[in-house]
Amino acid sequence: VEAGFILQGCDYTAASDALIPSHLSSPYELNLGWTVKLDRAPFIGQRALRAEKERGPAWAFVGLDIAWEPLERLYAAHDLPPHLPLAAWRTPVPIYRGMRQIGRATSGAWSPTLKRNLALASVEAEFAAVGTVVDFEVTVEWERCRVPATVSALPFFDPPRKRA
Repeated sequence: VEAGFILQGCDYTAASDALIPSHLSSPYELNLGWTVKLDRAPFIGQRALRAEKERGPAWAFVGLDIAWEPLERLYAAHDLPPHLPLAAWRTPVPIYRGMRQIGRATSGAWSPTLKRNLALASVEAEFAAVGTVVDFEVTVEWERCRVPATVSALPFFDPPRKRA
């Protein structure tokens, strides 16, 4: 999660597995536009990808930095410590802005390196700007609650030594 790597079947659905059109993602929606070579021999989907590149994708794959103090308060209200799974979670979690669902977090984890609660998410493009505050759904003692999360640039952790 810290590196911002996407997982097929978790952060996006392969076209062969998508049951309905809303399950499909384009390379531009997944920050993989750099893999698309539009100036080559014609291929299936080339016109659609060219049009999407020009207008911009409808969805964006972003990082979320989930606010720790509000999360801690939700659990403290039930005399519980915050629940932090030992491994990355891979269950979709709704993301809201006001009363409207604007996307879903697809995976996340507590970062022991950064000491932050992080998630990867697909959100409507208009909410994808770094610094945008959204609401992340949390269930505490069977009650659905929300905590703020801030859209962050990916990767969360990009050390210079990885290129050595």
